[in-house]
Amino acid sequence: MDTDSASAPGTQVVWLKRDLRLHDHWPLCEAAQRGPILVFYGYEDEWLESEECDPSHQVFIDQCLAEVQEGLRRLGARFLLRRGRFPDLFEDLWQEHPFRALWSHEETSGHLGYQRDLRVADWAKSRGVVWNEIPQHGVVRRLASRDGWAALWEKRMRGQQAPQLTHLPHPQRPRVASRDEQRLSLRDLGLPESQKVDALTGGETQAFALLDSFFVERGLNYRADMSSPVEAWDGCSRISPYLTWGALSLRTTFQRTLEQSQHLKAQKAEGESVDRRWFASLKSFDSRLRWHCHFMQKLEDEPDIEFRNMNRHFDGLREDEFDEEKFAAWCAGETGYPMVDACMKALQRTGWINFRMRAMLVSFAANHLWLHWRRPAVYLARHFLDFEPGIHFSQFQMQSGTTGINTIRIYSPRKQVIDQDPRGVFLKQFLPALEGVPEPYLAEPHLMPMMEQQMAGCVIGRDYPEPIVDHGAAYQHAKLRIGEARKAEGARTEAKRVYLKHGSRKEPLTSRRR
Repeated sequence: MDTDSASAPGTQVVWLKRDLRLHDHWPLCEAAQRGPILVFYGYEDEWLESEECDPSHQVFIDQCLAEVQEGLRRLGARFLLRRGRFPDLFEDLWQEHPFRALWSHEETSGHLGYQRDLRVADWAKSRGVVWNEIPQHGVVRRLASRDGWAALWEKRMRGQQAPQLTHLPHPQRPRVASRDEQRLSLRDLGLPESQKVDALTGGETQAFALLDSFFVERGLNYRADMSSPVEAWDGCSRISPYLTWGALSLRTTFQRTLEQSQHLKAQKAEGESVDRRWFASLKSFDSRLRWHCHFMQKLEDEPDIEFRNMNRHFDGLREDEFDEEKFAAWCAGETGYPMVDACMKALQRTGWINFRMRAMLVSFAANHLWLHWRRPAVYLARHFLDFEPGIHFSQFQMQSGTTGINTIRIYSPRKQVIDQDPRGVFLKQFLPALEGVPEPYLAEPHLMPMMEQQMAGCVIGRDYPEPIVDHGAAYQHAKLRIGEARKAEGARTEAKRVYLKHGSRKEPLTSRRR
């Protein structure tokens, strides 16, 4: 941020992107100290037309915008909302109401956002507008080395939160039409109705309510509950969509976690009874906050991994063997493997499933079905309400085995049923065809004798599909092909390059010594 240039008086435009909140918002606070403010949000045509965009994303965004809009009204600020392409939207605004400073958070949002920001930077320079970008996460731009990154992350997360806003001055005569202060509906945006009828509701209020209930009650058994699709809905925080769209800042979340941990330790020191599970759960939750930015940093450092293998040695491993029928079955939740299918159905209805089940979905697509990761990644991007490109594409590559530095995990869908949902609570909720299937056959209903299939009202091939691949054969095929690729000439050299660029460093963190 160019502080001297930013201090120039005049209208300050605050550009909201994936930071749809008023709490802990440094661009708003910094701009408010320098002049009258116009707060701006653009409905971006590139995003709306992209293959990753889903109506559920826009519903959640609109709920966040509604709360922001009301908060800005109370603070006395003008909030402009327009649809179009950047930087054209800023050029139109500049022509109507010339401004000298533009404020926003830094963003790591994938190819579309990266190219947009490059265009905005060029436009701002041509108009003499100073664009001030402030870090929002622990992601570090132009990071020279991963060595020391964890300490930088910790320093940012322990930094001061932006002060609470009480008033935001706006220009005396902004030349804006009333229509520019109206939010756009799905119909206005040319999008169909969202099919995610059980998705979370957006906005800061809901974000803090979820975080509070997690710290007070729901998170007690987090360390164990996070793996089970049965327990995870309540046992996990489920704040990821709010972090993705910025209704909640990561710094606020980290500091609230630290405060809760210190509060429990103080209670214990005073002789009060504290369930020991809280300490393990908060430690695990704390590690997930670090993990969040660790994966985003990969995309920041190497934007191409959204489209290309992180480890170039694996180029060509799956590209020429893409099976469209298997991909369609996976997308529809009709693979014949109950845990895979139930997870896909749940995701299509709610926009959220727990991490282990996400990893299983990706592993099944990449290894059992031998599909290149890019198209499955785009499909799930549409259905994850918390689609965060940096985490999403990095994780897809890790679970697909194309990083060359991570352990290959090929999940057994059968074992996941036995370990995580042996009674079929989750399975039957999203696969009603399995309602009458006896527990011993829930993991592999195709093994039921025909008489039992008829008695259960679940005839395989009619009421529920046959498995589209054999687990054992698919497992051996994937293990062999990936193993051969990792042993081939040049693989070790490329893996070393990937590690030096993206690998986690096991350095001590102050928070782990507290």
